[in-house]
Order: sequence, then structure tokens, then C-alpha cells
Amino acid sequence: MSKRKLSRQQRWRIEKIQAERAARAARQEARDGETLAAGEYGPERPGRVIAHFGRSLDVRPEDGDEPVRCHLRANLEGLVTGDRVIWRAAHAPDGRPRDGVVVARGERDSVLERPDARGQLKPVAANIDQLLIVFAAEPAPHANLIDRYLVAAEATGIAPVLVLNKIDLLPGGGDELTALLERYAALGYPVVATTTARADGLDALYARLAGRTSVFVGQSGVGKSSLIDRLLPDEELRIGALSHDSRKGTHTTTTARLYRLPGAEGAELIDSPGIREFGLGHLDERQVAEGFIEFRDFLGRCRFRDCRHRQEPGCALLQAVERGEIHPERFASYRRIVDSLEES
Repeated sequence: MSKRKLSRQQRWRIEKIQAERAARAARQEARDGETLAAGEYGPERPGRVIAHFGRSLDVRPEDGDEPVRCHLRANLEGLVTGDRVIWRAAHAPDGRPRDGVVVARGERDSVLERPDARGQLKPVAANIDQLLIVFAAEPAPHANLIDRYLVAAEATGIAPVLVLNKIDLLPGGGDELTALLERYAALGYPVVATTTARADGLDALYARLAGRTSVFVGQSGVGKSSLIDRLLPDEELRIGALSHDSRKGTHTTTTARLYRLPGAEGAELIDSPGIREFGLGHLDERQVAEGFIEFRDFLGRCRFRDCRHRQEPGCALLQAVERGEIHPERFASYRRIVDSLEES
């Protein structure tokens, strides 16, 4: 679609706004530089971004617990919650840190991205060790939905973990769901069962969280907010109501924030509704196929280089399904995902 032509007045207004923003950024950078040169800021210190508010950040010092509100140097862009940074503190007359300025960003081990309104990938959190994909006995989990989350997680390069919540609501035996979980476990995905209805219902989850930075994702109503509320009893996190009619929940928190979890040593959690659900619209057909980890040994081995894994002769994926090396339901799920992307 061609771009809309702007009038002379509209172009003038846009240029004026951009010039004003650039001037403000330059003035802020000059003020930061003058303050740093005057020695009003202390030495450089490592820290981690625990929340982001436009041009300011809450940074938790590496050697402390209390966050410090920091300004962002004008030449630094794209910082997100979870980033490791170098910052300098300004001190109040009593010697305590008052505020500070972030002067550099450290290397990222991982970055979680989501498409923005224009379809461009935008970082939303960094230095995450695992994505906890939460589903529950109610609303009933569907294999294709789980597969969609796994494909999205695989595309980020961050290790996914399946969390079955509300196990107290499982129907007698739960044989069908048990078989589904065993299928994912056989692929190498960790599976954790949880419930907030029992005192020991989160023990396995705490063990999985220890020593890692995690993000919870999953459809509405599976109990993500309830889990987080139990994990962070001292935080004021509202829990979305589960509608009696629709049995679906609603998101409640608004700002991405990094928390330390008191019940698991070295455990941290980044929470925001903006990163709780994933879409696949930014992925192509090849990326979807690579998101099914059992496909990877067969990709590129088809007779035809442009094989789309439908009815083509010599398709390595179809042959692997026939030999039982790929579960037919997983392959059918792959086809549904690809078809849905083509229809969108």
C-alpha cells in the first residue's frame, strides 16, 4: 500500500516536533555531561533495569536491594526491563543515592521481542532464562494452542517450560492430558504441575524457578496472575476475575517489572501483560517448521528444495511421520498453524 501524502503544513509540524525532541535530548545529554564532569555523580556501578518509564528507569544496584530512579543518557536507546546496565549515582547531602544516570548497556544473553503496531519486532524484555508456558485443566488445554506457544518460544531462542496449573481441577485420572504431557516430555520439554489450592502445590515450580530469570506466558484464564500473586505475596498484584460464563480471565498489571522471588534462591520474574501472550504473524513458514524441534533433523532433506511438506514426493517430514519419528498429531498441528498464517 502506498504511503499517504502529507501536506506542507503536516510536514512542517512533523519536522518541528522532531527538532524539538532532538533539542530536548541534546539539552539532557549536556546536563548529564556537566554533572558527570563536575563530579556530582559517583563511580560507575553495575545494575539491572527492573522497570522502564520512558526516559527514566528503575535500576537495582548489583550490590543492593533498593532500586534507584535513573535518567537515560540521550545516546542510549532501546533499554528494556531485565537489561544489565552501568550507571552512576547522584548522592543526597546524607550520602545516600538520590537518583542516577545510566551510561551504558551490557551485553544481552537473550532478548524477548514482539511485533509493534507496524509489524516491526521490538524488544520488550532481556536476559531471560526461560519462558513458562502456563495452561490449565480449566479452560481445557488444546494441543494446537500449546504448539503455537512452543513455536513462538522457540523463535525467541529462550528455553520453554510447560506448566500445567490447576491440577486440583483435573477430571478423574486425566489420562488424555497425561498422555499429551508425556508426548511433550518425550521431546525434551520440561513439564511442571502446579496448583494454588494446596500448601505444597508450588514446590515443583519453585524448584524450576530457582537461579533463573523467568517470564510467564499463556492464554487468559489459566491462572498466571494467581501463580504470580502466590509467588510474590508482598506485591500488590491484582488478579483478573475468571468469568463464570466464559471461564476466561483478564490481564491486570500494566508495566513490565522485574521481581526477586522470595521463595526460591536466585529466582527472578519479569511480569507484564504485554509479554504474556504471543502471536505468530511475524514468522514465516520455515520459522514455524523450525519451531517444531523434532522436525529439525529432517528439514532440508526433502527431494525438492521448495518442498512445502504437503503432498510432495520425497518429503522428508511426511516420510518421518510414516516411520513414526514425528507424531501425526504434531504434524497436523504444524499444518493448521501454517494454514492459519496464510489465511491471516
